[in-house]
Amino acid sequence: MNDAIGGYFELELKKGTEYHQKAKHLNTARNAFEYILRCKKIKRVFVPRYMCNSMLQPLERLGISYAFYDLDKKLRPIIDNSDDQDKAVLVVNYFGILNNTIREIVSKNPNSIVDNSQAFFSQPISGIDTIYSPRKFFGVPDGAYLYSDYSIDVELQRDTSYIYCDFLLKRIDLSPEEGYSSFQSNEERLDNNPIRRMSKLTQTLLSSVDYEFARKRRNENFFFLHENLRDKNELTALIESNAIDGPMVYPFMTRDPSLRKKLHNNRIYVASYWNDVFERADKNSLEWQIAKYMIPLPIDQRYYNSDLIQILNTIY
Repeated sequence: MNDAIGGYFELELKKGTEYHQKAKHLNTARNAFEYILRCKKIKRVFVPRYMCNSMLQPLERLGISYAFYDLDKKLRPIIDNSDDQDKAVLVVNYFGILNNTIREIVSKNPNSIVDNSQAFFSQPISGIDTIYSPRKFFGVPDGAYLYSDYSIDVELQRDTSYIYCDFLLKRIDLSPEEGYSSFQSNEERLDNNPIRRMSKLTQTLLSSVDYEFARKRRNENFFFLHENLRDKNELTALIESNAIDGPMVYPFMTRDPSLRKKLHNNRIYVASYWNDVFERADKNSLEWQIAKYMIPLPIDQRYYNSDLIQILNTIY
């Protein structure tokens, strides 16, 4: 069918190129995970205790057995090396700051599946299945990218997203607070969705992003906060300064129990990663401690030094 000519106008977005143009385009990161599991007929997966429950959905849906592994002090898996083709190790690039560590892990565990949901700008490793979640970095309702040498043997339907953009529009036209319930509704509807191709709307939105600006701004903001908070941050030893490339957040770990509320009261909104961890990790474990005390400070492309100074003033 030919493209329509004339009539009413659509949103006018910059016609550019996607950052992960050569990847497979799917509708969610958890479905990208399921795509790999189906293609490779994996029978057992090792997953970190420090992880969102959403990534367990494909395993439970497919009836694949899984076991949790612990992390060492550098957030590396404590697990025997595995080259069994029926088994896989899900490895998470936490906060987008572990690029060197990920390469080290993959070299020892060739059946790794890398979850780069928090590391959009990190390049995939050749021959390693790698997942990306652009909605954690940009204003889109859904979508995922997958690098894999395998392809599923069924024709996937294309998803549609227009009805789920309410929270994106409300944030512009009203406020973040008034759009938050719509944001939560969108998060909930992503649960247990079938695997589909990325929607045309999401792909168009992702084609309009200035990726080089976003990557550079994230790097600059990350190091601005790091320079001012490194002496207070219990996770400073984790930060691979020579491998930082457009990370998702600045992970700031402090024992100040009032800080999250202070930030919220100043309209500085930070997420919690992840309450599910408290149910499966020991209270004295690194995973439990990070889930409890780590605050992911925003460093994305929307913000400049004046915004970061506001964050620092609230912390100090």
